[in-house]
This record gives sequence, C-alpha cells and structure tokens, in this order.
Amino acid sequence: MKTPSIFPSLLGSARAIGLRAWQTGPLFRKAFLTAVDSVQEVLRAEVQKGNAKLVADFLTDKAAPVVRNLLLERMAVRLLARLGLRGVLASNVVGWILPFVVERLIKLALKSEAAARLQQHPTVTNVRHTLDELKHKLRRSVAPDYGSKAELLDHEPPELPTSPASPTAP
Repeated sequence: MKTPSIFPSLLGSARAIGLRAWQTGPLFRKAFLTAVDSVQEVLRAEVQKGNAKLVADFLTDKAAPVVRNLLLERMAVRLLARLGLRGVLASNVVGWILPFVVERLIKLALKSEAAARLQQHPTVTNVRHTLDELKHKLRRSVAPDYGSKAELLDHEPPELPTSPASPTAP
C-alpha cells in the first residue's frame, strides 16, 4: 500500500509549528524583561527629575490621563529603541507587551504594601526602593525560578496536620 504524499508534508508542518511554539517562551521572556527595564528607566528618570509624586501616582493608578499618556509614550519609545526590531513588527510587539507590563506593575504595587508607602512618603529614596522591589517582583512573576519549574502561588498553601506526640514509655 502506497503512503499518500500528504503525510510527510503534515509531519514537516507539525515539526515546524512545534519548533516555533518552543521558541516563543524564551522570546516572550526576553521581550517582557526588556519592557520591564524600559518602564523602570522611564520611571527612574522621572524620579531623578524630581517627579517622585508623579511616579507614585502612576504606580497607584491615580495619575491624570495626560500624564499617564505621556509616560506611556516615553516607555514605548524607549522599548522600541531597546527591542532592535523595525517597522510594524516592533510597534506590534510594543503594543501588546507594554500594556501587559504596566498592568502587572500597577497590580503588584496595589497588591503589596508599596502603594501605602508611596502614598504616605513619596520621597525620592522611597520611590526608588519601591521601583527596585517591584522590578524584582515582576521578574519573579514571569520566571519564578528558571530551570526548576517552580511556580508562585496566589494563595497560602494549606497547613499540614501535625501528628500528636507519641507517648513515651517510663
């Protein structure tokens, strides 16, 4: 019985798709980490200029829309320069990765005690420490422990029951 000629082409297509799917994980991590660095650079530059209150408002999602758009535009330009891609591909990558990173950054700031610290004392030192802490948390959220397949849990694991102490013989 003769094998139809479609099977080798299907097998080749499946191999190519599998290879592309395997390659997207590291590429996404690289784009995500580049976006995190770009966002951090823009926010740090604003803190250096003396706009710590503006950055604190941005991280707690209380910034004015004009300010938010200006910061996002600066972040997009910085990310475009760092990605090394050209044309429509670069703007597409920036268009889907930058909102994802900014949303995760704001969620982490609001979820942790960083938002309260920023609202109480938006000093330059406090904002810089908070930015470093958030950057570390963002990186850990994408690759918690690279190579060990460890994952971050959103909730506390249940406690294990403790066994009663065994009676000792006199």
